[in-house]
This record gives sequence, C-alpha cells and structure tokens, in this order.
Amino acid sequence: MAHPMVLAFVLAGGKGERLFPLTAFRSKPSVPFGGRYRIVDFVLSNLVNSHIYSIYLLVQYKSQSLIEHVRKNWVLSSIIKDHFVAVVPPQMRMGPEWFQGTADAIFQNVNLIRRHNPKLVIIFGADHIYRMDIRQMIDFHLENEAFVTVAARPVPIEQAALFGVIITDSEKRIVGFQEKPKKPTSMPDDPGRAYVSMGNYIFNRDVLLQVLAKAQRRKQHDFGAHVIPDLVETGKVFAYDFATNIIPGTMPYEEEGYWRDVGTISAFFEAHMDMLGDLPLFELDNKLWPIHPSGFEGPATKILRGDIRNSIIAEGTVIHKAKIRNSIIRSGVTIENDVSVEDCIIMDEVVIKKGCRLNRVIVDKLNVIDECEQIGFAPEKDRFRCHIDSSGIAIIPRGGKLVRTSR
Repeated sequence: MAHPMVLAFVLAGGKGERLFPLTAFRSKPSVPFGGRYRIVDFVLSNLVNSHIYSIYLLVQYKSQSLIEHVRKNWVLSSIIKDHFVAVVPPQMRMGPEWFQGTADAIFQNVNLIRRHNPKLVIIFGADHIYRMDIRQMIDFHLENEAFVTVAARPVPIEQAALFGVIITDSEKRIVGFQEKPKKPTSMPDDPGRAYVSMGNYIFNRDVLLQVLAKAQRRKQHDFGAHVIPDLVETGKVFAYDFATNIIPGTMPYEEEGYWRDVGTISAFFEAHMDMLGDLPLFELDNKLWPIHPSGFEGPATKILRGDIRNSIIAEGTVIHKAKIRNSIIRSGVTIENDVSVEDCIIMDEVVIKKGCRLNRVIVDKLNVIDECEQIGFAPEKDRFRCHIDSSGIAIIPRGGKLVRTSR
C-alpha cells in the first residue's frame, strides 16, 4: 500500500528515575544498552528500517548525552531535506514550563507539524527494546480509516493489571480503557490474554491538531489518560496488534513479539541476558532488520588470554587474562590479569585491575576498579561502596575509582 507523507516524533525526555544511578547524568533513552547501542537506537532503527526518515526527537531532562549521541551517529542525509533526525529541546512557546506530558510535548511543537504538513503523525516512545515494522501499523491505520491507532500487545490476563488495558471489539476498534485494573477485560477472541497499550500512536494530522488544541484548553497533557479516551466515542480509534507484526530475518527460537520496558534495573539487566546464548530470546544479529549502533573509532578487541563463555565483547576491549561468563563488555574496556567477571554488564572505558571478582554487577562508564576488589558477594559490605538495587544487583555509578577500603 502506498503511504502518504509521515512525520515522526520520538518522546525521549524521560527521567528514568527507577534506573538510577544509570540515569544520574543522562536521560533514560541515552542509557547504554547491549554491546554497541543506546536505548533510543531501537526506536530510531525501527523508524529508519520502516522507511520513515523525518524524525524529531523531543528531549528534556539531562539531555546533553543524548544530543551528542544523535549528533555523532544519526545523521541521515545532508542532501535530501526531509531525511533527518533532529533533536528538539522544550521551546517553551506557551510559557516557562517544560513539557507537562506526552500531549503537551507535541502541542509545544505543532509548528513543526504545520511546517511539514504530513498526512500522518507518528508518536512513539524511546524507552523500549523491540523490533517493529511500522509500515504494517500504518497499513492497518489506513485500511480502517482510523483517526488514531494505538499499538497494543497481548499479555497474559494475570499480568495485565500492571498496565493500561485496552478494550476492543471484534474489529480491533477501541471501546474503552482501564488503567491498571484489578480485573482486566480480556481480548474478544482470547479470554486468557488482554491488550495493553505500548504508548505508540499514529494520528491523522488534522485530528491530532484538533485534539491537541482542545486538550490544551482543558489543561489535559497526556495522550493515554486524556486525549485518546476522549476520541473513543468517534468509533475511529483502533488497536494495532503488535503480535501480528512480522519482522524479516527473525529466527524461530526468538520470543514472538519481543518487547521489553527496561525502566527498572532488574528489567534492564534481564533484557541484556535475553541477548545471550546460542538461542537468544532477542537476536541482535539480524541483517534484514539491523539495530543501527553507535560508531567506535579505535582498534579491534584484543584477547591475550582468557576463558570466555556466553558473552558479548565489543570493539576496543583488551583482555589480558580473565574468566568471563554470561556478561556484556562494551567498547574500550581493559580487563587485567586474574579477573573474574560473571553475570555482569561492563560499560565503556572501564578498567578492571588485576585480581578483581565481579558477580551480578553493572559498572557504568569511565570507572576504575582497584586491584583485588570483590563486588557482588557481600551486599551489606557493597552498600557502602556502590548502589544496591532491590533485586540485589550492584551498580557502580559513572566515573571515578572504586578503591578497596582495607588491604
């Protein structure tokens, strides 16, 4: 199906408070993920792979890291004027306030919609790990002559109470919403599952401009809580079933409809573990639908001696002699002699000195771990030196030197 002109907005201003201390100096979409990515790279890759090239990235909190990442790695074209990823901080056109919610973020940038005059406006979040061919959602939107289409994914009914639940009829028309209900309504054709919103939307331009103006008059600032429920009575609001989205190159062993909100330390950690193994739940190596990574200017990885199993090792890492298990090692890491790293995420430019032992630890960028340090074995002791998540995972914040308190 031929698609009309599309303009995309990516909402990338989240604080990510539950990911602290990884978000102490950066926003949630800017947090490094996997061996070579940031969280924001997944939604941007989905858009570009779907041939959607006019993209505004709306930023807000602690945005400098994200701005620099986009500047260095997401230059689409200097020749074709509508091929861009442009970062837009709060313009405060309506007053001194920052974005008050998802709808307010778009309302503050309606001038961009009017400038490009698209037929459709796509509004996606920047906080999730997944693959999606957005063209298939656009086709669904056009076929149903929808005013707005909400991406939804089926979840087991016992899990639905954690989300905003969408109630649909047999034609996927949305007839109601339930916000974290105690008794979720199941899908019409599947009593064991319910639809939950993914926070990704497609709007007809004229409808969007009308509802944004109305919401602003009412001081309503959120799509999920205010704008979209008010449109339900039109009968033109539909739910797109993410489970039907087909991605070329997906392997049979991958989890069908893989999607993760990595908004907590435990979810962030487990999503990394999902990428490991011979049969990962989420396969990063998909040449037909790549996740476009950040570039690394430096040498290849050098392994002098090591016992490395079920791990991802990025470029520029130097391993002298180490035991590494079930771990992700990002670029530019130095691991010295007689080091043990197990079930860990080690971010860029970290130095782990000789004799260290790490177990279930996330080490943020630019850290130096002193000789013979042991982390992840005695939580009560670790509490005085690093952050301990409620899941038991230890996190060493960005920058600095972790020195042994006793010899």
